Amino acid sequence: MPTKRSQRATAAVVAGAAATMLAPSFVGPSASSKLNAVTSAPAPVAASAPASGVGAGASILGAGAAALAATAAVRPNKRCAKKDKVVRLATATEVDVDTECINAIRFLAVDAVNKANSGHPGAPMGQAPIGYLLFAEEMQYNPEDPKWVNRDRFVLSSGHGCMLQYSLLHLAGYDSVSIDDIKQFRQWGSKTPGHPENFETDGIEVTTGPLGMGISNAVGLAAAEAHLAAVYNKPGMELIDHYTYTIAGDGCMQEGISHEACAYAGHLGLGKLIAFYDDNGITIDGHTDLSFTEDVGKRFEGYGWQVLEVPEGNTDVDAIRKAIKEAKACTDKPTLIKVKTTIGFGSPNKADSHDAHGTPLGADEAEATRKQLGWNYGEFEVPDQVYDTFRKHAKAGSEKQAAWNKMWKEYQEKEPELAAQFQRAVMDRKLPDNWTDALPKVTPEDKGKATRLHSQDCLNAIANVLPEFMGGSADLAPSNMTLMKCTGDFLKDSYSERNMRFGIREFGMGAVSNALSLDKTGIIPYCATFTIFTDYMRGAIRIAALSQAGSIFVTTHDSIAVGEDGPTHQPIETLPSLRLIPDLTVMRPADGNETAGAYKYAVERSKNESRPTMMAFSRQAVDNLPNSSIENTMKGAYEVIECEKPELILTIGTGSEVGLCVDAAKKLDGQVRVVSMPSCEVFRASWLWWAVVDSHVAQPDSYKSKLLPADVPKMSVEAEAEPEDRSIFGNW
Repeated sequence: MPTKRSQRATAAVVAGAAATMLAPSFVGPSASSKLNAVTSAPAPVAASAPASGVGAGASILGAGAAALAATAAVRPNKRCAKKDKVVRLATATEVDVDTECINAIRFLAVDAVNKANSGHPGAPMGQAPIGYLLFAEEMQYNPEDPKWVNRDRFVLSSGHGCMLQYSLLHLAGYDSVSIDDIKQFRQWGSKTPGHPENFETDGIEVTTGPLGMGISNAVGLAAAEAHLAAVYNKPGMELIDHYTYTIAGDGCMQEGISHEACAYAGHLGLGKLIAFYDDNGITIDGHTDLSFTEDVGKRFEGYGWQVLEVPEGNTDVDAIRKAIKEAKACTDKPTLIKVKTTIGFGSPNKADSHDAHGTPLGADEAEATRKQLGWNYGEFEVPDQVYDTFRKHAKAGSEKQAAWNKMWKEYQEKEPELAAQFQRAVMDRKLPDNWTDALPKVTPEDKGKATRLHSQDCLNAIANVLPEFMGGSADLAPSNMTLMKCTGDFLKDSYSERNMRFGIREFGMGAVSNALSLDKTGIIPYCATFTIFTDYMRGAIRIAALSQAGSIFVTTHDSIAVGEDGPTHQPIETLPSLRLIPDLTVMRPADGNETAGAYKYAVERSKNESRPTMMAFSRQAVDNLPNSSIENTMKGAYEVIECEKPELILTIGTGSEVGLCVDAAKKLDGQVRVVSMPSCEVFRASWLWWAVVDSHVAQPDSYKSKLLPADVPKMSVEAEAEPEDRSIFGNW
């Protein structure tokens, strides 16, 4: 780098002149011995250089983490590469700040994985230069306020390499990741679990477990930025102006969800989305050419992305810098920066192999890697200069937030109406008073209709009073009735609108919706499809529950009564399987009032608790029920046909089957009570592990036992495949 090294440049070139024909980075055992011979030889220049706190000893960091010459380019030609090779090796006798910071990231990952005897050291070792530039130079963030609304967002899509992110958060000064936390990597109850979890560790934006989910979440975060900027920004007062960065690996690129979400991002032209493709060519099975030979760059160009390349991502830090600059200059397209790296970079015996992917390097190989990279520090030891570099940038982020606060004060004076909305919806993340007054109500005398039509009424009523409510359907809006009439389409030239046209991309749609909630800017997202097609986005639904995302999953055509479409569209086993997902509330309303109650529950759960709700609505018309109400729906179950002392049959129904129960009860002799149960989870909330964080008051056991007496025979009625153990309706 011209900075930090200019005073020693001449001496370094002299020291390296004799080695101009050697490669600048580790390429194999034979090259390793030559490079070690050079770096371990006496070096008068290094010996006479003034102490800098960077650490004695030569480093090959990659033989100088970046080119000394400022001629480094994103796509260097052969002539430039040859010259660059000379200059990089010339710095092999000294360690610059970039090298020191990058190696600190690498060895925190190596040491943590070794101590845990579990994890993925290789990806962090290759991705370290990218992470360093983001957290020490590019991103705006404030560790003292991890939820600052205008922070840049970072998502590690290759979440198995999470020691990269934990190292970066620690070095940047986040209290959530101390050095002791790093030493507890992958241990029970630690703040550094084996994959990043947003609710566990401050500084983690989204939970990235399944590959491809993170880059898809990044699309949602970028969409949130685009929408809020279009709604609230005024000339000279840009309340929302930040970037979303993500690092994805070969596995992310192979998973189909990345295609769905990234194609959508290109369609939307999300210019503030910058994705790094860590192209290291290795998966657990081995080299990717066993199964993966497509041109990822051309694929993303086809999506409408700008695609840049960094051929030497292990050492050419300047080239990565230049690529980031080019990415920011392109405002009408997202950018993919394809960075060629070596998994396990610096490991003499495991680099560029699947051995560095999912297993620790081990003590001997860690020591050999220290020698290879000239890292003269012990386990979990970080030089002060590294901390100083990261903390200096973090302090700059704090100053940016202070400037933002000053602008916010001016905004409140000049735009009081929008400022009040921004304060409530975005910063405080609160619902307006009496918003539920907008929800429609019905009586038993009103003409019955399909609950998908009641859903349409509720959705549009909410849209009129909640400007933070946004979402859309997987190309099924005319069928599932999920189009908001008070707003237009969220598209490239109309980011302020709220109808999202996801196309036929259920899985990607779910991931984007989750991120709209996890952006923590108060957006209440919904997405819609047929109930049976939740199978296509089940991974996103499950992650919504695990990561505490407030997505509202609206589904229609909820049973065999979908008409002539046949068994491929009949979700006979879908609802029972969704009810098994911990912390997912499933609502299946039986009429208009229950539908309104379901929306009340879902919106409050999204906004107040950041938790997901899945709703299933009928295609066929249903009658409105006696005793149905929003209040009764919020209990999870209640009496539709009252009976003080039921004798023989207690009928429990959900959705459109409640009407069947009512009709059956009229034909039965004896005392019969009919119970509607729009949500099993809400009814038995106190029995579930998440009840302690649920703001909705769980029903007391006395209510449950009175509604469903243990000594009275019960029959449950639902148009689903019957599991062997129907204990969900057992004794309470």
